[in-house]
Amino acid sequence: MPQTHAIYAHPGEDLLSAVLQQFDVHDDHLFNITRTFLREMWDGLESYGHDMAMIPTFVRSTPDGSEKGTFLALDLGGTNLRVCEVNLHGDKTFSLRQQKYKVSDALKTGEATTLFDYLADSVDAFLTDSGSPTCALPPSLTPRDLTEASDPVDVHGSYIPLGLTFSFPVEQTALDSGKLLTWTKGFSAKNAIGNDVVKLLQDAFDRKHMHVRCVALVNDTVGALLSRAYTSGGCILGAIFGTGTNGAYVEDVANISKLGRSEEVKEGGLMVVNTEWGGFNNSRSALPSTPYDKKVDRESINPGKQGFEKFISGMYLGEIARNVIVSLIDVAPKSLLFSGHSSKQLNKQWGVDTAVLSEVEEAWEGIGRFAPEDSSRQPSVQQKLERIRDVIVRRMELPPDSVSLDDADIIRKICTHIAWRAARLSACAVAAVLVQTGRARLTRGDEEAKNTVTLVDEGKRIGVGVDGSLVEHYPYFEKKLRASLRVLVGDDVEHRVDIGLAKDGSGVGAALCALVACRQNITKQYHTVSEHEVANGLPQSLGPENSTCLDPLVRT
Repeated sequence: MPQTHAIYAHPGEDLLSAVLQQFDVHDDHLFNITRTFLREMWDGLESYGHDMAMIPTFVRSTPDGSEKGTFLALDLGGTNLRVCEVNLHGDKTFSLRQQKYKVSDALKTGEATTLFDYLADSVDAFLTDSGSPTCALPPSLTPRDLTEASDPVDVHGSYIPLGLTFSFPVEQTALDSGKLLTWTKGFSAKNAIGNDVVKLLQDAFDRKHMHVRCVALVNDTVGALLSRAYTSGGCILGAIFGTGTNGAYVEDVANISKLGRSEEVKEGGLMVVNTEWGGFNNSRSALPSTPYDKKVDRESINPGKQGFEKFISGMYLGEIARNVIVSLIDVAPKSLLFSGHSSKQLNKQWGVDTAVLSEVEEAWEGIGRFAPEDSSRQPSVQQKLERIRDVIVRRMELPPDSVSLDDADIIRKICTHIAWRAARLSACAVAAVLVQTGRARLTRGDEEAKNTVTLVDEGKRIGVGVDGSLVEHYPYFEKKLRASLRVLVGDDVEHRVDIGLAKDGSGVGAALCALVACRQNITKQYHTVSEHEVANGLPQSLGPENSTCLDPLVRT
């Protein structure tokens, strides 16, 4: 059992206040964190090997909701794999059909070819059970007049495009290519590490003579961006605030200097970048670390890594709270909580889930299952604290007579402070992306830029797609995030930030990435054919700009 050192109180010292104040993040600190965030973004864009990796995704366009077609997604990330069929209706809506398949331990630890054959079999079973789509691609993505193109399968659209969400560390070198760096989550399939996972999957499809083409390797955060872009008409940032945290945003290719002299740089334009911002400030030089944060990090499976994530994500907030609670129980000479009583749940690492913090705040606010039937009758403070006490007794497995209303109030304050800090730090990440993309300026500092630099899309909506249990279910998390965002970038910009839930980034988002891949492939094929026609003095074919599905990546 991990040990928590007791705190020794001194006469006259408001110990509880001193503990809670450690979780306060003042405005000056917010600005310092955001500026540090921007510096680490630039470091990651300039070269490889940084904790905040800033990974180029090679996604060069985003949907706007007008696209139509049927696309597949394969989502592999744990005990189950999921096959999805997404039908885009062209009016910012879609229909989804999906099926889960169990991945056995034998598959996880056997030969890679056996595992990927099972993935292909699952896709085949899914298509067979429901009937394969009669037309995988809309006419605008099946340019049948490109008879000179080098890949007739791609050109004539005789395959079903599939996007692969592969939730393991990969080094992505193209939209449809990425080498597996290592297995995690109990997987150890042999002869996979160092190989291109897209090729492994495509080889499995080909061995079974399936008309399925894996056209995109997808990160779920990129998927969240694409999903929100489709349903809202445009999005520049996709962010995950859940068990973990990450963000992907639209960047000028010219700023991704680590791409060197690649074709993407020569083409210019924009590209989605996967920030991997969970690893921001692993040195903790800017993040407001407390003894409780240091303990959580030290006892985690990855000490010194994912620094930002350990301050704001759902996996860690409950454990931070547990450490604070145990330290207050162990205060000497007199305990500050539960008359010195603890429990097996409180004494166990990860024994308090972030859902407990959420339930405590719901009980105080009178929302969720605690919402009154008659909204005109508001409960008293005592009634609210009684509800919190019930939550504590039930979720922390404490004897009822050991939990007072004063204890309930202390637990409420602990939960509120930890969640507030998480929301304020999350706002720093959003603000940094807005500044990096030229859509905002920090309200403090850089006076010259305020007077000379025009904002991108000034006065227009700024689309942000979010996903994750924290932002979706934790009481008023978005409201708290927005309050800090206003401090950082001002009322006008914050008001234009349209934050909306991104539906199923690992499923729908992966299918949309398959759409993007088809769009980009056809653009390249048009250019190849055009160069051939010009070189041979032939009449030029219809250009890609005539297809509504081939718009450049939108700045929305």
